[in-house]
Amino acid sequence: MSDKKILGLSWPLLIIVFAVIVGAMALGVLPGGMIGAFLFLMVVGGLLNFIGNNTPFVKTFLGGGAIVAIFVGAAFVYYKVVPEQGIKMVDAFMKSGEGKMGFLDFYIAALITGSILGMNRNLLIKAAIRYLPTILGGVVAALGLVALAAPLVGFSPAEAMAYIGIPIMGGGMGAGAVPISEVFAQALNTPAESILGKLVPAVALGNAFAIVAGGLLNRLWQVTPSLRGNGQLMRTDDDSLKAKEEVIEMSAADYGTGIVIATAFFTVGAIVAKLFGMIGLDLHTYAWMIIAVALVKGFNLLKEKYGKACAGWYKFVADNFTPALLLGIGMSYTNLGDIINAFSVQYVILVAVVILGAIIGSGFVGKLVGFYPIEAAITAGLCMANMGGTGDVAVLTAADRMELMPFAQISSRLGGAFIILLASIIVPIFFG
Repeated sequence: MSDKKILGLSWPLLIIVFAVIVGAMALGVLPGGMIGAFLFLMVVGGLLNFIGNNTPFVKTFLGGGAIVAIFVGAAFVYYKVVPEQGIKMVDAFMKSGEGKMGFLDFYIAALITGSILGMNRNLLIKAAIRYLPTILGGVVAALGLVALAAPLVGFSPAEAMAYIGIPIMGGGMGAGAVPISEVFAQALNTPAESILGKLVPAVALGNAFAIVAGGLLNRLWQVTPSLRGNGQLMRTDDDSLKAKEEVIEMSAADYGTGIVIATAFFTVGAIVAKLFGMIGLDLHTYAWMIIAVALVKGFNLLKEKYGKACAGWYKFVADNFTPALLLGIGMSYTNLGDIINAFSVQYVILVAVVILGAIIGSGFVGKLVGFYPIEAAITAGLCMANMGGTGDVAVLTAADRMELMPFAQISSRLGGAFIILLASIIVPIFFG
């Protein structure tokens, strides 16, 4: 344990820094703005993430550090562990509004831009032809089944789809539930915090169920060996559909390039959202940003070096800021009281129905387009229903399919983006 570091800090130095934070908060002198918020969120978030990722049952079945950081952060606020000054500081740092871009927006801009521009273009185009319909099959089946099952357990179909089905299939927290809550907030004129409190339990439970389901699907070969590809998704050896991992060498200037391009794409999304909003088409900034980045990548409109800079910047942000973001999400966007009130036997049943629908829909459509059904169900189904990157690792580990990580990433990146787009379109129509 002593050889494992948090943020590159030795344990003695980490303890000293933590003591500085506690002392400053106790005296009411923790600096406001970015300095205090960054210090608190990165150190405490990193510590909670470490605990979650090294706690056996939690890391295997409950999403690891992500779940711990979010729910402990929510508990900090709910039980008033953190002084009011600290809570307000984190809120101001995390949230956007009145034209302000908060830390959450900053993170998501890096994530969307870097993940899409950093993908192999041929993989993106060629895999999309078969893979995206497979994802769509899982989404349609998941939302359709939960809508049908909802009245049987006392939920309305719209409520089950909006607050259980969509967030589970949304690709995790930072790039899924959180931006989806913002989309809901804009469409329904409701605070994002209250909506997120309804989405988080679904994401957490869905992730746990997806991991268990991955292990169960791995055992189906004993009964139906013809349905499994032993880690191969397609029934053909098409090298163009194989993703290649590459090490991105980054200079200081490249990080600056990544920041500028990511924030510029976010701004483009804001411009387009404003213009279309004037004619009554209210799609969230994130949705337009995703469309803009995908078009630029698909039509090869940006030099490769700029795409690599964005991918490298996103990797830096994901590696260093994710625990901080998750703690901030817990403190600023997650109402623990709402979560406690949401849990019920009926709720758990609907979550399980969503996971079952994702498996059935993606497996069926996958078979139609030339995929092995079990591999399709794992990647296009369960990797849509888990908690993003950490969920992908957990599901594929449980399913013994780590070689399918490139396709799992497509589900988490593009599939999650598709759900944001879907939410932007259907929420104002059906839930307004």
